[in-house]
Amino acid sequence: MSQRFAGRARLLSSTAAALALMGGVAHAQATAPGVSPNQTVPAQVEEEGEATQVDEIVVTGIRAAVEASISAKANNTSIVEVISAEDIGKLPDVSIAESLARLPGLTSQRLDGRSQVISVRGLGPDFTTALLNGREQVTTGDNRGVEFDQYPSELLSGVVVYKTPDAALVGQGLGGTVDLQTIKPLDYGRRALAVNLRGEWNDAGALNAGSTDHGERFSVSYIDQFADDTLGVAIGYAHTGSPYQAEQYRVWGPEYPQPVPGALVPGGAEARVMSGDLTRDAVMGVVQYRPNERFSTTVDAFYSKFDNEQILRGLEAPLFWGGGVVLEPGYTVTDGLVTSGTFSNVKPILQNHNFSREAELFGVGWNMNYQLSDAWSVTADISWSKAERSDYLLETNAGTGRNAVGTRGDFGFRLAPDEPAQFDVDLDYADANSIFLTSPQGWGGVPNGQDGYLNMPRIDDELKTARVAFNGDLIDAGPFSSVEVGVYASEREKSLAKEEYYLSLTASPASVRVPNEFLLAPTSLSFAGIDGVISYDPNGLVEAGYYNLIRNLDPGVQANEWTVREAMTTAYAKVGLDSAIGGLPLTGNFGFQVVYTDQESDGRALLTSTTTTAVSGGDDYFEILPSMNLILEVQPDAYVRLAAARTMARPRMDEMRASRTYGFNPALNIPGATIATSPWSGGGGNPELKPWIADVVDVSLEKYFANRRGYISLAGFYKNLNTFIYNQDVVADYTGFPTGQVPPVTPVINQGYFNTPQNGEGGYIRGVELAINTPFDILHPWLQGFGGQVSVSETNSNIETSPGNSNPLPGLSEIVANATLYYERAGFQARISSRYRSEFLGEVRGFGANREFLMVGDENVIDAQVGYEFQRGSLEGLSLLAQVNNLGDEEFTTHYQGDERQVANWQRYGRTFLVGLNYRF
Repeated sequence: MSQRFAGRARLLSSTAAALALMGGVAHAQATAPGVSPNQTVPAQVEEEGEATQVDEIVVTGIRAAVEASISAKANNTSIVEVISAEDIGKLPDVSIAESLARLPGLTSQRLDGRSQVISVRGLGPDFTTALLNGREQVTTGDNRGVEFDQYPSELLSGVVVYKTPDAALVGQGLGGTVDLQTIKPLDYGRRALAVNLRGEWNDAGALNAGSTDHGERFSVSYIDQFADDTLGVAIGYAHTGSPYQAEQYRVWGPEYPQPVPGALVPGGAEARVMSGDLTRDAVMGVVQYRPNERFSTTVDAFYSKFDNEQILRGLEAPLFWGGGVVLEPGYTVTDGLVTSGTFSNVKPILQNHNFSREAELFGVGWNMNYQLSDAWSVTADISWSKAERSDYLLETNAGTGRNAVGTRGDFGFRLAPDEPAQFDVDLDYADANSIFLTSPQGWGGVPNGQDGYLNMPRIDDELKTARVAFNGDLIDAGPFSSVEVGVYASEREKSLAKEEYYLSLTASPASVRVPNEFLLAPTSLSFAGIDGVISYDPNGLVEAGYYNLIRNLDPGVQANEWTVREAMTTAYAKVGLDSAIGGLPLTGNFGFQVVYTDQESDGRALLTSTTTTAVSGGDDYFEILPSMNLILEVQPDAYVRLAAARTMARPRMDEMRASRTYGFNPALNIPGATIATSPWSGGGGNPELKPWIADVVDVSLEKYFANRRGYISLAGFYKNLNTFIYNQDVVADYTGFPTGQVPPVTPVINQGYFNTPQNGEGGYIRGVELAINTPFDILHPWLQGFGGQVSVSETNSNIETSPGNSNPLPGLSEIVANATLYYERAGFQARISSRYRSEFLGEVRGFGANREFLMVGDENVIDAQVGYEFQRGSLEGLSLLAQVNNLGDEEFTTHYQGDERQVANWQRYGRTFLVGLNYRF
């Protein structure tokens, strides 16, 4: 039987002292054959059926994390990736998302310079679920994709990423399942108190007046045991005040127009700078009671409050789309793109925006395990979690005058691949005497054009779960070693509400000079060639009453609201294996889940151009999900793993909405109209959507060496998606729908197309992963303390995101690579990590905060750190660290048409530096 890592690791104080405290639980949910996912593998050596306690092995810091993670990976019956507490705490990570992005086959998409959502094996956040201590969690995002920056690394003891499921893994994702874990104080086994302090700054500087480029992080954790070690308590608090900066350039179109044959030009462009301040306060608490060997119970709670403030200032120039003309002669065309020239007659919109988000996430769970007999036990688990998110998206506009009034200027431009345009302007857009609060283009839904806009979407998400399971050890049952049967039930309700307002100056239609008390220093847009633009306090103007807020009563706004409810019941059975083939040990498990789902949605449907009506819909269905994991030990510490399963992922919630809209085009209401040319059209959600279903096969070859301090693995996987969800035009009957025409007209046809998400044809996604993790002292003793990790994944797919659409699968990078080199010896430590992903179809926030898919260019993000821990004397327990995130100042870029010269979105975030100290008592 496989040998397990033995001994408790003596932990260093790390980036987050709480993690240093929690590192003794690096095996959390790293399960060996026959061990429940909720049990901790004991620190002992098992050989030939005998369990022998060994002396304590003292391993510190980075090496402790690496060895604990390797041991947990080897012991799990599924194909997994593992992060130990020390591994998280030793990295310069704001959240757990940064650490997850370094695992083999995983990567992340950055938002505002930080990792937020992850992709597993080429499948984006829609296909990955997150658990906390084995329980499903609500999300603060618009859908199911977990925004991992809600979870501070300081309060987690470990993470297990399941790439293959087993029958007892509930809430499994089609791409993968990420289980975040907190400490169990009795398993930690001793008292500890730790504090952490760190300061940070961004080398981009404070790009906006009134912003800061300096922040702070601190945390405190306490673990103790009472009542003869039958009662354990762990509490932790982590605070992050993290400023961030970005230079942003965007071209809107939706694509580059072609005013003359063979010459594309940017249709409109934005250049602005963003300054943000992320404040997150999180609390973790665990109470564990184990009065005897037969009974144990644990209550754990997690709370996170997330506030994000952003200031955005710059300009939006409607170049070609605003009537701008490329002056002739003098422009240059290179391979079909105008790469330099001058737009005349340009009247830009000067932007001063303030975006804020408040999000709260709370979860509590209770777990009980009772040993019914020497062979059988029962486990009960209940949980409740809730998330609330409110956004405040304020936009205010300024310019040279309202609508047709005001000076227009020239915008010279030069384009280069993967870079913002360099503009040469002839007007001073920072002059407070010539730039006024107004609607420069007259755009908007109010008379004289809107002078700004306020969007306040709100998300509420609530989830209740309950689980009962029976576990038994099978004696004299041949190859079968254990059995687990259980029932899991969950109820979830998530809703999106919208409240939107037009901003109209109280002096409208007059334009208004910005009052001196709200004026700020001009904002530089030098990265785009523009010296400066006007800057002011938009919130202050609104609060001072310079604007009227006019509620946007467009029924289309209400028709985008929704509520989705889901009730799921899962019955499962899993049988453990402990056998042999040809004298080689064979372990693993097989089983199945039977999942019953009852879903429904409420929303609004557009009834006329001014009214809506309540609508609802839903469905219920069964799915059977078999699974198998086999592990053949072909030689000591060398394994062949084979896994096969049917997995599913629930549809996006916005796609399940009952809400819908429709329209009637009188110009098409002519005799002979067909469904294809019908005056009727519509679109909306589909509350009857079925989930994505995939049949998956995984093979992994793993060789562990150097007493399990290193390993090499080669894995391949194939996922056959039986169905894929994409929007389709289906025939709908619009009989009785009002046309909204005055005087009334009689439709020549009552049928037309309705665009809605449907379950369509699927396809495959397949890939191969190579990972090596090794200490270098196995090569030569002179390399003692050095080590490295490297992984490379190649993934491809033939899935079409809609019929005949050649767009790649969202979130899929063909190549993902991660590399880490570290040194740790005599208290000194150093580490540098690089994570690369090739281009991918990314989800970004588009107009009106709606999602938009664009190609994101390849990127390579590098992080580094150095530190020292005092190991003796009066300073023992104190450690010093210096870290840098995004060392190479990697840019974020997206493109149109796969052409790197047709930049759609470009952002540069700068480098973040952190210095601090940790002290453990």
